[in-house]
Amino acid sequence: MAIQTGDPAPELLGRDQNGKEVRLSDFKGKKLALYFYPKDNTSGCTAEACSLRDGYGDLQKAGYEVLGVSKDSAGSHQRFIEQHNLPFNLIADTEAKLQEHFGVWAEKSMYGRKYMGTLRTTFLIGEDGVVDDIIAPGEVKTKDHANQILKK
Repeated sequence: MAIQTGDPAPELLGRDQNGKEVRLSDFKGKKLALYFYPKDNTSGCTAEACSLRDGYGDLQKAGYEVLGVSKDSAGSHQRFIEQHNLPFNLIADTEAKLQEHFGVWAEKSMYGRKYMGTLRTTFLIGEDGVVDDIIAPGEVKTKDHANQILKK
C-alpha cells in the first residue's frame, strides 16, 4: 500500500551513506523533502541532486531538510555526494524496503523490457511527520526541483 497525502511517514527511514541510522524524529521541527530517485550519477538523477544542492539554502530558509533515497550502496552514495558537493544525506535502500513502503518501487519498461525500478517521486513531510504533498512520477522537474518544492 503506497503512502498517500495525509498519511504518517514511518519513523525508521534507513541507513545513510555513512551507515548511520536515519529516523524521521531526526528532523523534528523541520519539514522534510524525501526524494526517491533511480540511480546515482545518471543524467536525470544528477540534475535533480544538483538542483536540490543549488537551492538548499532557500529550502532550509523555508524550513526544509532534504533526504535522498535510492537503491545504490552506501559507497556509491559517498562518491555521488563527494563528486557533486551535496549538502544532504542519501539513504542506501539496497533492498528497496523504504521504496516499497512508499509505493515507489514498481515495474517499469524500457525498450519493451520490463524490470523493477524506482519511480522518481518526492514526498513533502510536515513538521508533524505527516505527508503534506507528493510530487508524483512524471511531475518531477529534475533541473528545477528545488524551486518546484518551494512553490508547493
